[in-house]
Amino acid sequence: MLISDLQTPALLIDAAALAHNVDTMAAIRSGNRLRPHVKAFKSTALARYVADRGGHSSFCCATLKEMEGMTSAGLGQDLLLANETLDADRLATLVAGNGRITVAVDSPQTIEVAAAAGAEVLIDVNVGLPRCGCQPAEAAALADTARSAGLTVRGVMGYEGHLVGNPSRAKRIEGVDASMALLRQALEGVGGGLSSAGGTGTFDLHDWADEVQAGSYLLMDSHYQRLNLPFRQALTVLSTVVSRTSSTTSSPGWAVADVGLKSLGMDHGNPTLDGATVLFCSDEHTTIMPAEDRGDELPRVGDRVQLVPAHVDPTVAYHEWLHVVEGDEVLDSWPVDLRNW
Repeated sequence: MLISDLQTPALLIDAAALAHNVDTMAAIRSGNRLRPHVKAFKSTALARYVADRGGHSSFCCATLKEMEGMTSAGLGQDLLLANETLDADRLATLVAGNGRITVAVDSPQTIEVAAAAGAEVLIDVNVGLPRCGCQPAEAAALADTARSAGLTVRGVMGYEGHLVGNPSRAKRIEGVDASMALLRQALEGVGGGLSSAGGTGTFDLHDWADEVQAGSYLLMDSHYQRLNLPFRQALTVLSTVVSRTSSTTSSPGWAVADVGLKSLGMDHGNPTLDGATVLFCSDEHTTIMPAEDRGDELPRVGDRVQLVPAHVDPTVAYHEWLHVVEGDEVLDSWPVDLRNW
């Protein structure tokens, strides 16, 4: 199959860029020093590629659906649900007969659910992002509660999500140091030995944390491109130009591609297209104008264009397939089988 045979919109993965990203990360954070985050790509086929090529045997997930899919695919050797859950029955089913299942907890209620299911736990600590996680001073008491309920407490986790996208490397370094000081403080009271933290934007700033939870590095997006990370843009959204307006003396005209809000993660802004300016996105369309400083010719009706999404994780979740490509050839098509809940 050729790229031209694909219906649009469609997700393309450049095979060489993907291989580069896996190899680059594995050289810096080998083996279990990285816990690839499945939420970024939601595909067991891609997870298996990462395990085989990168040598990573532990993964983390954001949803029970992702956990269930990974275990069904034989990739459940060491899975972390890096999120709280109150679904005791579903978690118990997951734990029964599978590999090592660990879940994040930050309250007596989530500890009770983990105990009912028989999962191991990490105490989730708030290290600056106002989301899940207990206060560092509360972590030791929660660990005691978990152990009293018969649970194995593996250690702590803390996500510095408020820092991972900061375009200033100096500020990322400073912020990670402060966040990890809080996590280190919590680990001293919790015990268990394991510290889990980080993401793609801070993957190389963790001298202390045992493992980093990064996933976006595999495919990348324009938001992370700003950080000058050593990873290449592997994912693009293939679309077809379905309309074009002629230029006038007052306007350079515009073209419209068949990709929009229903197929792009937009919380980090518009997608980008080399040589063009994305004016806006609507439900099914993206309006493209020539770049102001280049004067490039607009694509014609019927042309295929590849847009770079601003946020890879939700973009992938909108689609059913990832098409691995080399040049104009589609080498393989991987189902996005971990989407939905």
